[in-house]
Amino acid sequence: MTQKSIYILAGDGLGPEVCQQVERIIDWLNVNKGTDFSYENGLIGGASYDIYGDPLTKETLDTARNADAILLGAVGGPKWDGKVERHNRPEMGLLKIRKELDLFANLRPAVTFDALLDASSLKPEVIKGLDLMIVRELTAGVYFGMPRGDDTLPDGTKRVIDTQSYTQAEIERVTNVAFDLAKKRGGLVHSVEKSNVMETGVFWRNVVTKIHEEKFSDIKLEHMYADNCSMQLVRTPKQFDVILTDNLFGDMLSDTAAMCTGSLGMLPSASLGSEIDGKRLALYEPVHGSAPDIAGQNIANPCATILSFAMMLKYSFERSDLSDLIENAIQAVLSQGIRTADIAKEGEVAVGTSNMGDAIIEALGV
Repeated sequence: MTQKSIYILAGDGLGPEVCQQVERIIDWLNVNKGTDFSYENGLIGGASYDIYGDPLTKETLDTARNADAILLGAVGGPKWDGKVERHNRPEMGLLKIRKELDLFANLRPAVTFDALLDASSLKPEVIKGLDLMIVRELTAGVYFGMPRGDDTLPDGTKRVIDTQSYTQAEIERVTNVAFDLAKKRGGLVHSVEKSNVMETGVFWRNVVTKIHEEKFSDIKLEHMYADNCSMQLVRTPKQFDVILTDNLFGDMLSDTAAMCTGSLGMLPSASLGSEIDGKRLALYEPVHGSAPDIAGQNIANPCATILSFAMMLKYSFERSDLSDLIENAIQAVLSQGIRTADIAKEGEVAVGTSNMGDAIIEALGV
């Protein structure tokens, strides 16, 4: 197999702990499955700021650009809250790498594991068999729109501005990704916006509708307002196959979908760019945050990060066989009742981060 290079940016909080479990799985695959994956580590977020005064250095960005795929842990924490300028906050490193590498399509699956049905606050019959994909536009919208900032009004009070902005091309390319995914899944796309109150919502709906009519008429398309989508995700989530939405709504809806599965610690994501000369830049990361309150205690759930690596195998390395192997191993471990604290039932003994890694690696060899 051709060598593939992986750049690991573990980041802050529990990031290093969960990424270490992925390194162990990479090593296992190289020894037992004949893969030739190399990896190196870099700094992002607060960890980078503490050393370089920058949450994402040019050198880190260049290395990421040249890697075959990037694995990211998590960024941020109270250590830097209110103590560094906004442009140097750890989260700016994450936003910058997404923007600079033009990783415009964020894929966030929400899949329930049968063994974890009781971990969700929803009834088992509501979520059993849930398998949906949120496709979130990632490099435009209100997180990047200009103008932004604050000014002083004539009466001396302050005004703060964030701008929601989308171009036709930005909507078109992420829409194509969503419809292409739906072709390989259930053949249904829900396009989600707020066209009842937002001009960008009207524009979003019109562009998606046009692309559907011209290129994907064989796929079923439904439109839904974002607030209704949030409600429907906790009411009847299995009605969804692919949810296509913008940056802000995608951020919120993916966390709602996460709790349908029982834990943010179980959900991976992929951020994809355009394919150029046969290579598609891509970054893979768990949906959960840095959780500094439990960092360094060996109690974090590494499954979302490991499942993010499984997505890397599928989308960047075209090794669905290995991706399936990892997913099946996690399913087997959970079926044995092995749980980290975030998904353990009341009264169950929870295992640590490294123990969960041990169990998954053992299951890989069965």
